[in-house]
Amino acid sequence: MKHSEARTVGFKAGERNVFFHILTACNLRCKHCYINTAQHGSATLSKETIEHWLKLFYEPSKKSNLVFLGGEPTLHPDLAASIKTAKEMGYSVTVDSNGYLLNDFLNATNPDLLDYLSFSLDGPDPEVNDPIRGQGVFEICVDNIKKAVALGYRVSVIYTVSNYNIDHLHRMIPLLNELKVKRFFIQVIGLRGESAKLESEANDQNEESLQVERQKWLDTVPEVAKQGAAAGLHVTYPKVFLEEHELFECAGEAAENYFIFPNGRVYQCPLCEDYALHTYTIENDELVANPDVNEKMMFPLKIAEGCVMNKLLQPDTIEYDDSGKPLSRISCCLLKKEIY
Repeated sequence: MKHSEARTVGFKAGERNVFFHILTACNLRCKHCYINTAQHGSATLSKETIEHWLKLFYEPSKKSNLVFLGGEPTLHPDLAASIKTAKEMGYSVTVDSNGYLLNDFLNATNPDLLDYLSFSLDGPDPEVNDPIRGQGVFEICVDNIKKAVALGYRVSVIYTVSNYNIDHLHRMIPLLNELKVKRFFIQVIGLRGESAKLESEANDQNEESLQVERQKWLDTVPEVAKQGAAAGLHVTYPKVFLEEHELFECAGEAAENYFIFPNGRVYQCPLCEDYALHTYTIENDELVANPDVNEKMMFPLKIAEGCVMNKLLQPDTIEYDDSGKPLSRISCCLLKKEIY
């Protein structure tokens, strides 16, 4: 079924989303990497620990969606075994990769065990992608997308939008069609980890921000998503800005999302990941509430700007009129729109 208009995907009650960083190591040094080892640690979890933590977060009575992340998750020698374990438990399993697919990943697992294999690609050619992700990355990633599609994997592509590449977003549509990729995820850049450092440097030097300003986002992203849908793609992108009639809803209150890091920190809001604001800590394979000031204490706060965490942690992203009223409320960063 085709949808001619993008629709907001509401938070689903009774569904659990687990974003599991099984390591923080990576073979690349992307400019906008959100990993912060000072906050997330540098450990690589053992196969046994991964299994224990998968059991900790699996809830048989709920649809449980699992995303294996890093760093680069295919660096982990036990990723394929962990996918099999997770699938046998009942998880819907996705792997987010930078495209290098290390440890012979495509042959170590198979499409029956993996619901989606997502590739990060931030440009339609090496000239756009490689200055962001590294020299030669585009060619390797595209080559492995072709291999994965040929082997029958359900492949999606993630494009993180910033001022480095927003003007090339529309050029991804013919590339994805050529690669026979059917799902396209457009992400807004998060000012965490390396991107937070770059943003601070840009501000200090009075240079252009990494984050796209509101009007350019609204003029560009929904239109490209519509073009993608017309070309046969299933496109998902962040809501970001709420319309006047829309109510603000926080995923921390309305949904079950867990962002797990190798040092045992468990967040419910990804905006908080540069800070010790995690809701839980895993101790001795048990989930323990963080007794200190944490993100969960902030979620119920209602403000004119919409997302309270965005206001607290990224206030420069909000525009105001002369009277001090926000020009647009910021939605929860986990609220999506989709069109296909």
